[in-house]
Amino acid sequence: MKVAFDESLVTGNEMIDGQHKELIEKIDNLLTCCEEGGGKVQAIKMLDYLAEYTDFHFGEEEKLQEEVSFPGMPEHKKNHEDFKKAVVELHEMLEEEEGPSDAFVAAVKKNVVDWLFNHIKTMDRALAAFVQK
Repeated sequence: MKVAFDESLVTGNEMIDGQHKELIEKIDNLLTCCEEGGGKVQAIKMLDYLAEYTDFHFGEEEKLQEEVSFPGMPEHKKNHEDFKKAVVELHEMLEEEEGPSDAFVAAVKKNVVDWLFNHIKTMDRALAAFVQK
């Protein structure tokens, strides 16, 4: 399953869009690793890196929200926390298994890819529009 940044994910904010491209590339690398039979250790390292980059990106978005007094910040921040919990659960799932399983890949698609694309198209676009005003 190939995951890529495309025009449907553009928010219009250069910083956010650039970081989303990087984040989606990390997700694609994780999925490719899983689908090509990468081992448990490699998948864990990639998931750890994804988690680190997500923390960085969410921190940057939240700083921007504070700078512009974004009224949707509490909900946006809670949404970020929910995503972080989902990544922790994926990590636990991977630790319990012998390697990345089909169930793990399905969970990544649902809890990372689908979540992120929806988040970008709704919450991040709303933030970018507010910043542009």
